[in-house]
Amino acid sequence: MILVHTPNPKEVAAYLELFRAAMPERQFVDLEHAELSAIRHLVTWGLPDGLLAEMPSLEALFALGAGVDKLLARPDLPADLPVYRLLDGGMAAQMTEYIRYGVLGYQRNMDLYRRQQATGQWRMLAPRLPSDIRVGVLGLGEIGAAVARSLAADGYQVSGWSRSPKDIRAIRCLHGESGLTQLLVDSQVLACVLPSTPDTRGLLNRQRLETLPQGSMLINAGRGDLLDQDALLALLDNGHLRCAQLDVFTEEPLPADHPLWRHPAVAITPHVAAITLRQPSVEQIVRRLRQLAAGQTADGLVERAQGY
Repeated sequence: MILVHTPNPKEVAAYLELFRAAMPERQFVDLEHAELSAIRHLVTWGLPDGLLAEMPSLEALFALGAGVDKLLARPDLPADLPVYRLLDGGMAAQMTEYIRYGVLGYQRNMDLYRRQQATGQWRMLAPRLPSDIRVGVLGLGEIGAAVARSLAADGYQVSGWSRSPKDIRAIRCLHGESGLTQLLVDSQVLACVLPSTPDTRGLLNRQRLETLPQGSMLINAGRGDLLDQDALLALLDNGHLRCAQLDVFTEEPLPADHPLWRHPAVAITPHVAAITLRQPSVEQIVRRLRQLAAGQTADGLVERAQGY
């Protein structure tokens, strides 16, 4: 018996239909019809507190998302329970679009034109080619690598940073503390798609943001706790940073009275850069269920110590 649960009943019903069609030999149920003691696999997002303790037969948990920081922080998550995360689930293409939108807007000075519009200015700015723009991508996992490759194909000068060494064609790959500093120094646009882990929380503090070139742009579509929001505001106010495009925040929803909402150099979206798509997510989880049933290793297993 496999339990499928999210806080949205309509979403659960849609997932159940897809899972039952893709894997008719297994029994997929919602929380209302589940015999919790018999649940062996759990597919979930937004699980109620304490529910895990009622499933003693649970063998694996499949998260309906790529980021698992909140899930790993749960005190009721058994230390030995295998947790699998989505490696894409249709999110790479969406994230690429979101980052490309921000980079293109910076290249074409759209943020400056919006500010001119607000004050009734009609002033043409010098055009720039993609090859004039240096983009740094923080995070070179499956999604970050897809973003970096796409931007490079668009003609931008792309560098990427990861915790461990990577080798991606057409991308200058950097790693470690010295690599991070070099990436920041060189990036006119910094695009962050990192997950929240003990190593990444607070990564973009004031000192590191000040390392970015004068007049650069920050795009954060990773996790809100990577960024010092007060430091960002200060550097936008003093003109060191030109603009920011933010999809994730320390507190979500972002409080209505937060100054980021009204800052003329900030574009805000409500955590929509890359939303889990049902069909590819179901296909990925079904493939893993079949691999595990056959005694094989399934991809996407979370390494608890690393946080992803």
